[in-house]
This record gives sequence, C-alpha cells and structure tokens, in this order.
Amino acid sequence: MWERFSYYGMRAILSLYMIESLFYSKAFTSTIYGYYTGLVYLTPLLGGYVADRFWGNRRSIVTGGILMALGQFSLAFSSYLYMPTSINVPHSFFTLNTQSLFFILGLSLLVLGNGFFKPNISSMVGFLYSKNDERRDSAFTLFYMGINLGALISPLIIGALGDTGNPGDFMYGFLAAGTGMLIGLIIFILGKNRYLVTPTGKSVGSKPELYCEDKKSVTGPLTTIEKHQISVIFILAFFVIFFWASFEQAGVSLTFFADQNVDRVISALNNFTIPTPWFQSINPLLILLTAPLIAALWPKLRHKGLEPSIPLKMSIGLILLAFGFIILLPAAQMVDGGSTVVSPLYLVGVYFMMTLGELCISPIGLSMVSKLSPARFACLLMGVWFLSTAASNLIAGLLSTLYPDPAKPVPLLLGIPIDGFTSFFMIFIVLSITSAIILLGLSKRITKMMHGVQ
Repeated sequence: MWERFSYYGMRAILSLYMIESLFYSKAFTSTIYGYYTGLVYLTPLLGGYVADRFWGNRRSIVTGGILMALGQFSLAFSSYLYMPTSINVPHSFFTLNTQSLFFILGLSLLVLGNGFFKPNISSMVGFLYSKNDERRDSAFTLFYMGINLGALISPLIIGALGDTGNPGDFMYGFLAAGTGMLIGLIIFILGKNRYLVTPTGKSVGSKPELYCEDKKSVTGPLTTIEKHQISVIFILAFFVIFFWASFEQAGVSLTFFADQNVDRVISALNNFTIPTPWFQSINPLLILLTAPLIAALWPKLRHKGLEPSIPLKMSIGLILLAFGFIILLPAAQMVDGGSTVVSPLYLVGVYFMMTLGELCISPIGLSMVSKLSPARFACLLMGVWFLSTAASNLIAGLLSTLYPDPAKPVPLLLGIPIDGFTSFFMIFIVLSITSAIILLGLSKRITKMMHGVQ
C-alpha cells in the first residue's frame, strides 16, 4: 500500500511538474512519461532474475524500497531548485542545469528500485499459498485492494500538497511520496519474519531455492507442460499490452483533459476547484468498492461450473475498457464542437469501466503467472509479465503525443488524421476491441496449453 502510495502519488503530479516547473511541452511530457513508466516495468526482469538466482525476495524488496525513497527525495530536491524567473523559457530533458539533473537522477533511481521491488512483492503473495490452493485468485484480488488503497489516498494527499498553482510546491508532494516509501519499508522490515511464512511454516523470500521441491529442480530442464504454460504467460502478456496502453492514458492525456476541459469548480462548496490529480483517485476508490465483490464472484462461479477461463476474463476486461472510452465520446464531441468544459461525470464513467476491466486483467494475471511459473523461475517470469506493462506504457506515452493541440499541425496515425478529441479517443476504442476479438478467438487453444490450471 505504501509503495503504491509513493508511486501513484508521484505519478499524479509528474506530468504537471514537467509542464509547469520544467516547462516541457505536452508532447514532450508525454514522451518522457512513456519512457519513464515503460522503464519502470522493464527493470523487473533484472530484479526478478537477481531474486531467483541470488538474493531472494526479501533482500530485493528492501533494496528496491531504499532506491525508490532516494528517487522521490531527488525529485523533491529538483523541485526545490525551481526558479520562477525562468518562467516561459522552454527546457529540454537534456538541459544541463541542476534542476534537470536531479530530475533525471530521481527518475533513474525510481526505475531501478521498482525493478527490484515490484516482481518480488507480487510473487511473494503466490508463495504464501500452496500450488493448488483455490483461494489464490481471491488472495491476489485482496492484495490488489491494498495496492489501490495506496493509489486512492496518494493523489488526494500528494496532489493537494504539490498541485497548488505554485510550481515550487511540487517539492512537498515528492517529499510526501518519499516518506510513504520509507513507512512501507519499515513496516516490511519489522513484519517479515512474523507474517511472511509458507503454509508449512517456512520463511518466505529468504532464499530462492526454498520454493523448489528439491535443489535439483533449480537447474533442471523444462518439461513439455512447463514450456506450454510459460508460453501462455508470454501470449497473454502480449495481449494485455493493448489494455494498459489505453488504461495508462490516466497519467497523461486524461490528466490533460481533466486539467483543461473538465468543469472542476464546485459552486456549492464556495467555488472550490478540484485539484487535477484528485481524478486519479477515482479508479482506486472504485477498485476498493468493487474488488471484494469480484473476489467473491470467481469462487462462486467456479463451484457452479460457470467461471470464465483466464483468457476469457482478459477478453472481457478489454471489452469493458473499450466501453469506458465510448462513454467519453459525447464529451469529446462537445469539446470538438466548441464547448469549453464538460461534466466531470464523463471521467467518472470512464474510470468506472476501466476499473471493471482492470479487475478482469491485473489480479487475474498476477495469479496466473504465480500458478503457471515453474518455482525456479517465479520471480523472473513475474518480471516478464511486467515487461508487457513496460511496452504498453511506452506506447501510451507515444499515443498521447497525438493529443489535440490547435497550435500544431494535425498528426497522422497510420495515415488517419487525428484532428480532434473524438478521433483521438477512438484510437483506444479500436485498439481494445480489436485485441479482445483476437484473444477471444484464441482462448480455447490458450486454455488447453494451460494443462488444467485455472
């Protein structure tokens, strides 16, 4: 929870900080956001490999937490160096001034630290249960609630501290994010020996070989069934790229839209203006409200013989995501037609459908990886799963560069002009529905390759 408090709070103000304090353009901000969030999910390959072969989960998680805290404090120092006199002077990511250097350093530390932290905290949940424990899907959904509790409160707190209208105040938001990471690290260190144990009482995460049935299996060759199951991880990881490429617009284009085109003034509260980062708390709030229902739904459907297969669940998630952007189309048409602002309920609708789709994708995917992975490659393959998120974040940033800007020429995507908000948001509808249809067509074959794992 506290690590996600740190990450999502920082993410809520990151693009605003680049625009208002570093004076980057929206297109350039989108590009940097895409590369950063992509690398955040690429380095878990390294962290997973190190944990599987050398360190185990615990040491990797502590190392990652320390690096991420340092990264947040580096971003805070970058913000501290903000100079109001430099306003309206466009900066480049490679501008050699101290503020930019600490910004680069902060992002680099966050990227590296997340690589050690993320795959190991996720795979550790799987290690708490025996291989065939049917509670595992629900356990990952509850784990996901902890993640989203952090994601819920962080934009509210960090957004209120950092996005005040004064670019110098972003420092306080980054400081809060770093403090949250330290709190999480302390809780982990104090509680790991008491609570992180297997059903048989063995320590979880101390050494990699503890999760293998015998030491020989650490270096043993893969069986045919294991090869098929690993292939399923790669196949489904490819399809979720299209989900997250659309979902991650929350940190860029949907943030721009909320900032400039959504009516954020509440007249009943003395014309209180909702801070833009607060809209990013809608998704985790809805996760907390709906996740218990979804967690209870899957076992009930399973006992009745009606539970969808994992590929089918993910197809449903992609379709729900598409409906979210469909809800946004009337608002996009109004803005294209000259409306200054639209109701915030449109964004609420988008995030609601996104949330339902996410619950069919993310916790199910984490559980699936923990089930299908051979024990000796559990953390590495969790890193492979996050590799799909790395690719999708990079794509999300690149697609966000197409965000409508009247001051620039109309961009083209595959020869199609993206000449307004309607055509821009249609990109994500087409992307989601197309991938859902293809995955539906392959679902039976993929399910067969899982060899009975559900």
